[in-house]
Amino acid sequence: MTLRIGLVGARGYAGRELIAILARRSDMALDFAVSRNMAGEPVTDLAPEAPAGLRFEALSPDEIAARGADAVILAMPNGQAADYVAAIQAAAPDTVIVDLSADYRFDEAWVYGLPEIYGRDQIAGSKRISNPGCYATAGQLCVAPVRAWMSGPAHLFGVSGYSGAGTTPSRKNDLEALKDNLMPYGLLGHTHEQEMSRHLGRDVRFSPHVAAFFRGITLTAQLEFAEPVTPEVFRAAYDDSYAGEPLIKVQDAIPEIRDGAVNPGAVIGGFALSEDGRRAVVVCALDNLLKGAATQAIQNLAIALDRPEFDGLTP
Repeated sequence: MTLRIGLVGARGYAGRELIAILARRSDMALDFAVSRNMAGEPVTDLAPEAPAGLRFEALSPDEIAARGADAVILAMPNGQAADYVAAIQAAAPDTVIVDLSADYRFDEAWVYGLPEIYGRDQIAGSKRISNPGCYATAGQLCVAPVRAWMSGPAHLFGVSGYSGAGTTPSRKNDLEALKDNLMPYGLLGHTHEQEMSRHLGRDVRFSPHVAAFFRGITLTAQLEFAEPVTPEVFRAAYDDSYAGEPLIKVQDAIPEIRDGAVNPGAVIGGFALSEDGRRAVVVCALDNLLKGAATQAIQNLAIALDRPEFDGLTP
């Protein structure tokens, strides 16, 4: 049976990637795509891979719930999911919801879907899944394998392409403002900082930046350990943690933006260790629109619905 998938926030950058991934799967089909700004226009105008004849619609939360889709992916900015979730829970409680915003990442009633770290068992069969943030995915991939060794906060420095700021005009996606520039923001209490600290169970200090390239993230993690470790043990923690994970590549070289961009997974490397074995640095690169959003959403959806996890993720 082909599953019927609804997409809300379809005209955004992550929405575009979700349409492409769904088009590559034989077991899922995009049933409707919601965008008020593009209502009535063919979805193929934005994403040529979309089903022929499908048009963007301006559907209310109740109208979306009435469609009775097998799953709905919410790809909207923070703070906009609640009405859609409430309508679906009331009228179509068996519909799986995957939310890409931060709205439910701190809600115990929702599963936090980062399968390579927190496991697939909790996602399987779940109806309410909160997709991790892009920076938060990179940061947690860096910290999780060694979090038990840490003696203090992890210090993370991240740089993202301007697609991470979304399509709504702002200084963070203004190419003139970004030209020859690196723009720090969210200096204290960034949502991803809180998200990572909560789910890792370790304090995180995070400094996000945006630059003039379109897509991709590089994140550098500075870590301090309570006891000294050897280079072999440090590296083995990552090899062991991500063994058998097809989307996670562990390498000696320091990952760069070009390693993560247009990559459905993540690349982890660098692995610098101080002489005393108590201070370490590791780097992660990934695509904020893919493993930081669309790829992860489809992974979570497939696991929840007992479908092949990795189908369609690679063009």
